[in-house]
Amino acid sequence: MKLLVFGKTGQVATELQRLVPDARFLGREEADLSDPESCAAAIAAADCDAVINAAAWTAVDAAEDQEAEATVVNGAAPAAMARAAAARGLPLVHISTDYVFDGAGTDGFVPDHPVGPLGAYGRSKLVGEQGVRAAGGAHAILRTSWVVSAHGKNFIKTMLRLARQHEKLTIVADQVGGPTCAADIAAACVTIAQQLREDPSKSGTYHFSGAPDVSWADFAREIFIQSGLSSTHVVDIPSSDFPTPAARPANSRMDNTMTEQVFGVTRPDWRIGLTKILTELGETGT
Repeated sequence: MKLLVFGKTGQVATELQRLVPDARFLGREEADLSDPESCAAAIAAADCDAVINAAAWTAVDAAEDQEAEATVVNGAAPAAMARAAAARGLPLVHISTDYVFDGAGTDGFVPDHPVGPLGAYGRSKLVGEQGVRAAGGAHAILRTSWVVSAHGKNFIKTMLRLARQHEKLTIVADQVGGPTCAADIAAACVTIAQQLREDPSKSGTYHFSGAPDVSWADFAREIFIQSGLSSTHVVDIPSSDFPTPAARPANSRMDNTMTEQVFGVTRPDWRIGLTKILTELGETGT
């Protein structure tokens, strides 16, 4: 299967390059998501069997002041991709986020749960979802959460850096979700793209996040245990003690049942993925 992937340097795109190096990867110089029609043109001209969109505006706080720009990248561009893919009969796998929900409750969100984003980033991603569905082609919208890897900026790398600077860290404990390793997302995207190509009736919205669900504070504790930095003391704090420009969902739990039933893609254990990430970073220890 010939894959066309939007994204080159992001966490998931980097893992896709490792997994499917023969795929064609489009960076900003070839397909700028701030120019949606360039994305559509790339699909129209590509020799491919399926498309994966692993590119996005991910600066959650910056989106609060630049919502129009974020909505072009996260909303208009995926919609243009979906229309171009549908015109050619190509399946599209589009990565979305738990931020389309309001974060209420303690149950895992199912794919058809009513949406209600708390901020600009979530609203921009919701526009993208709506555009992908409206295009009418074979598609899978894959919502994920708390993405981590050995690449780019993410919670694991931030915690390792801070642990070497401070003996005690205050970490938010009232936000709970499933950390998801970018390598697992990449593998899920490829599997789903293959199955969509064979059976477009599997089109729809799905969830994919790591297990078990955990708070940011407890996630940090596991990072420190596995990295040999367990002497770092984690103090639980409420979100109100760590204000950010964009509100974060208190509940980022997502129900992955449909993804497993339809595609056979099981929910990965993020603790295993964390071990692999720390090994790659050379951060395992005793």
